[in-house]
Amino acid sequence: MATPSAKVAVLGAGSWGTALAALASAKAATILWARDPEQAAAINATRQNKRYLPNIQLPSALQCTSQLDVALEHVLGSEPGLIILGVPVAGMADICTQLQKHLAHKNTELPALVWTCKGFHAEKGLLPHQIVEQHTKQLNTLSTGVLSGPSFAHEVAQGLPVALTIASKYRVAIDKVRQALHGQTARIYSSSDIIGVETAGALKNIMAIACGISDALGLGANARAALITRALAEMRRLGTALGGHEHTFSGLAGLGDLVLTATGDLSRNRQVGLAIGRGEPLTTILSASTTAEGVRCARAVLELGQSYEVELPITQAVNDVLFNGVTPSQAVKALLARQARAE
Repeated sequence: MATPSAKVAVLGAGSWGTALAALASAKAATILWARDPEQAAAINATRQNKRYLPNIQLPSALQCTSQLDVALEHVLGSEPGLIILGVPVAGMADICTQLQKHLAHKNTELPALVWTCKGFHAEKGLLPHQIVEQHTKQLNTLSTGVLSGPSFAHEVAQGLPVALTIASKYRVAIDKVRQALHGQTARIYSSSDIIGVETAGALKNIMAIACGISDALGLGANARAALITRALAEMRRLGTALGGHEHTFSGLAGLGDLVLTATGDLSRNRQVGLAIGRGEPLTTILSASTTAEGVRCARAVLELGQSYEVELPITQAVNDVLFNGVTPSQAVKALLARQARAE
């Protein structure tokens, strides 16, 4: 049952934002913000987000609005609440700029702010926390963090069990997330490793594309297991080079999310890989579905690897297939032809 001290605003009414809002509404007074007024009205009228979570009945306690100031006022006051950004990496700068505009002159303690997107900025190569820092400079008392881990929105919205990690250097952000989400069907673990958690979340999408390609080519379970294992090593190499902690990549945000995204058929990135492996053109694949974050950030990740002199052979192979005219079979042969080395 919602209590006055537990208030949540989820900004972004896509599948994951809606699922988290539904989860939070079991414990906290929760409001979901949708950019589209018609979508907000439809969610309130039908108790469904038919665009992103068809056939899922949303809790009656969850309310939706298309007015950002209404959503933000909901989590202000004597006991500020929690803002969850459910927007993709490409939308982070815009929504953070709007947040700063609305909150900069408030004479009250600010809500905690966490985000859920997984990827690097396609052009600038920035992780989400760097985008947040750039666009909320006037909000210097903001407690921030990233919420990640193995999670399909559809299952969370159905009320199935899930375990997530909140990574933050602020105790208040961790406490607010646990207050809103922990218990019943969700377990919330904490970490201080924002860089590691974000890097793992970005790279596992690229690795899921690779696994989808492998499965579409019929390379078998042995190949998939080897690919996931070497993908984890690749994620760890880049993540630690950027400042992440090695142990993060063996946890929920690393291994857990990699296994889910690389093998689960609800994964958009895996579905992209499967379609590519079947010979479908990338333009056709992306025009028929929501762009997978692995496609958006693959080039940026490869460039970061080159900048830090980190070997990323699977990322290179995915880039070659996506953008350089290399066939999936040729990319597999190139990976197998690499020089033998110690594990």
